[in-house]
Amino acid sequence: MTTNKNHNSPNVPNLRFPEFEGEWEKIELQDIVPNICSGKDKISNSGKVVLYGSTGVIGKTDFASYKKNIVLVARVGANAGQLQIGNAPCGVTDNTLVIDAKEWNYYIYYFLQHYNLNRLVFGSGQPLITGGMLKKIKVGHGNKVERIKITRLLCLLDKRIATQNKIIEDLKKLKSAISERLFKSVKGSIVLLSDICDIVKGKQINGENLSERGRYYVMNGGTEPSGYYDDYNVEANTISISEGGNSCGYVQFNTFPFWSGGHCYSIQNVTGNVDNLYLYHYLKSNEDNIMKLRIGSGLPNIQKKDLAMFKIIVPTLEQQMTISTFLSSIERKAQIEADILIAMQSEKQHLLRQMFI
Repeated sequence: MTTNKNHNSPNVPNLRFPEFEGEWEKIELQDIVPNICSGKDKISNSGKVVLYGSTGVIGKTDFASYKKNIVLVARVGANAGQLQIGNAPCGVTDNTLVIDAKEWNYYIYYFLQHYNLNRLVFGSGQPLITGGMLKKIKVGHGNKVERIKITRLLCLLDKRIATQNKIIEDLKKLKSAISERLFKSVKGSIVLLSDICDIVKGKQINGENLSERGRYYVMNGGTEPSGYYDDYNVEANTISISEGGNSCGYVQFNTFPFWSGGHCYSIQNVTGNVDNLYLYHYLKSNEDNIMKLRIGSGLPNIQKKDLAMFKIIVPTLEQQMTISTFLSSIERKAQIEADILIAMQSEKQHLLRQMFI
């Protein structure tokens, strides 16, 4: 790959294969594919053909209205503007726009990722993007050989990203299966969670005081930080359990200081006969059972008194250390692979920004 030597030309990509030179052409998408409209297919209980909706494969239909490799754009709803590539003959529902640009399909798929269709989505109550909008997009491109090389590179990277996702998923499944077997076979005293630690509910802070970046993350009822704050109220290496919301019962080990919000419990002052990491892995292995403690439907939550009664099997400290060390090693491996995935995704975004105009 070489960088653009002609920095003054907007019609030359910043990064391209060395054998290509000269300016690119820009044409409207409708000049490549005049007809962009939504699908018309329906779910069929007896269907044998893949049916795509705005979020991916949603079922089967009777007939393949389209060949493989078509570009799909979510037309309406929260996913409006999101892209897919249909990799098999398929049907498509009416909430999804279809772009069939033949040999251009993969190039258009990646170009639109570079373009970022979110900028075209309009409407707050019911977000929408139209085929008419897509038709007017100006597509920058080089000759056919250059287009093919660009798409092949990005396809290879996508396949590697998919493999990396599979590696991470398999590691999570491995840890889950091993955890289940270990904790079913372990012998020891049975105690209540409240007997071996303090369950501390966090303190809510005004959302206006949160930022997108900061020194300390804020955990509430979700699986991800709800923002960042300039102070913390829980020390590093502490277990947290979400208290409210759709993810209540989610167990996390926090290796950094953080702010525990009003919908978060932190597990503090764990007794000396219980290894903190063992307790984390035990709770994580039983996350589904903890989630069953939730009450309420509109905004489900887990009561502190119910969490306090959750039963824990406590073997010898030596056994705890052996179990926690082994499970932590798998978790660290999964985190390393997750970091590699982030790097790959970042590299793809860099290429999308630099290889198109």
